[in-house]
Amino acid sequence: MAVRSGDGRGMTAARPRTIVTADPELDDLNSLIRFLLYSNEVEIEGLVYASSRFHWRGDGRGTEFFLPDREYAAPQTSWRWAPGERFIDDAVDAYAQVYDNLVVHDPRYPSPGSLRAVIREGNVDFEGDTSRESPGSQLIADALLDERPGPLHLQLWAGPSTVARALLSIEERFAGTPEWDRIHAEVSAKAIITKFASQDASYDEYIAVTWPRIRVIEVATLAWGYLARLTVPAHDQRLLSAEWMHDNVTSVGPLGALYRVWGDGRQMVPGDLTDYFHLSGFSADELRAQGYRVWTDPQPHGEWISEGDTTNMLNLLVPALRGHEDPSYGGWGGRYARTADGVDTWGLADGAIFGGGGDEASVTRWFAAAQSDFAARLQWSVTPRFADANHHPTLRIEPGADVDVRAGTAVQLTAVVDDPDGDEVSVRWRIDHEAAPTAAALDLTSGSRVVIGVPGDARPGDTIHVVAEASDAAAVHPLTAWQRVILTVASD
Repeated sequence: MAVRSGDGRGMTAARPRTIVTADPELDDLNSLIRFLLYSNEVEIEGLVYASSRFHWRGDGRGTEFFLPDREYAAPQTSWRWAPGERFIDDAVDAYAQVYDNLVVHDPRYPSPGSLRAVIREGNVDFEGDTSRESPGSQLIADALLDERPGPLHLQLWAGPSTVARALLSIEERFAGTPEWDRIHAEVSAKAIITKFASQDASYDEYIAVTWPRIRVIEVATLAWGYLARLTVPAHDQRLLSAEWMHDNVTSVGPLGALYRVWGDGRQMVPGDLTDYFHLSGFSADELRAQGYRVWTDPQPHGEWISEGDTTNMLNLLVPALRGHEDPSYGGWGGRYARTADGVDTWGLADGAIFGGGGDEASVTRWFAAAQSDFAARLQWSVTPRFADANHHPTLRIEPGADVDVRAGTAVQLTAVVDDPDGDEVSVRWRIDHEAAPTAAALDLTSGSRVVIGVPGDARPGDTIHVVAEASDAAAVHPLTAWQRVILTVASD
């Protein structure tokens, strides 16, 4: 048996580097609030205002942009973009109000100043516009070209145009030079794009054509969006309720107060007939009678609306599950399978949209844990004393998280756990057959030690994925730490 250290995309690497591009949709705001509470787990290198087919600012000169093939088709100077839009700045301002509390619970939280320093405006004038560079596209291009090792996770919560412009700028700078082949290969290897659909044409028309070797993960799901009620399991539906949202989110400090729920009286853009989420107490027909374009059923006052873009980030937030290393491993954001769309393209293995027909269980099985974790972090934001809040147990696996094994042998794994609050911690183990089908045997499902039987007919290169979870016994917002251990069958 030999222990390996990882390969730069693994758990031994630094915190994942990431840049978020977002448009002013209420679900982007909600996702951003969650993301800021996890800013201790990642390196945030950019928070970029971006456009999409649903939101763009216009150029401020009265230029009309035609919206083709839509029921609301008409020339527009801007589309669903409030004057002076600053939702990213607003979220960071709320974060600044609670920062002193957050660093009590984890000193890795970035300062508000460091977050403000990476806020940029991207290509927001019109849908899919890559005609000029923007501060946001320049930030992305600079990060892709810097000397720091990858990967760099580019989260597209909006349209791809700002990232497309960054890549186009790199092409314009280097194409035709002796450096182009090297730069193209290095950037392609460094960038990982996650996107909730394309939301404008610049991915299909430029990125996929000119940069086909960039890893692209399509993270569109029902599970975290406006239609979450269709896939979140019945026993977890309470986590969408007005009572749960009030008690655990909207009443909890400045970040919670900023979070959008049904009927909260806040409209994204005044007079927007596609946005009726600020209202409650009306049926769909009654909303239509008021002129609204109703595309999802209205819900009671105070209930969950959406965090549709959250699957972009989820596999970065629990690095020890290692879903950011390889999309097929799975994690909070689900497990992904290769698609035929490109060289390195992925889609949710059990997706329910885009013709997938799945149940999204690889995402929804983590929903309750993610919500409890979110609620605990919101409590950190309003709790100035470490001892007055719950914290994650620590979990380390001996002999390591990457272990070479031999066919026909037995391997013992030991969970070394502790809890900063002194809570009792229980450990459970499972073999993740979805990540790597195997006939391996696991002789215990609980306890600090487990023995894995490696099949005698296992071939070199075969893997066994073992997931350990350590959960504390806190009465309120119990928390769990995870670790994925990968056993790789070595050559004799």
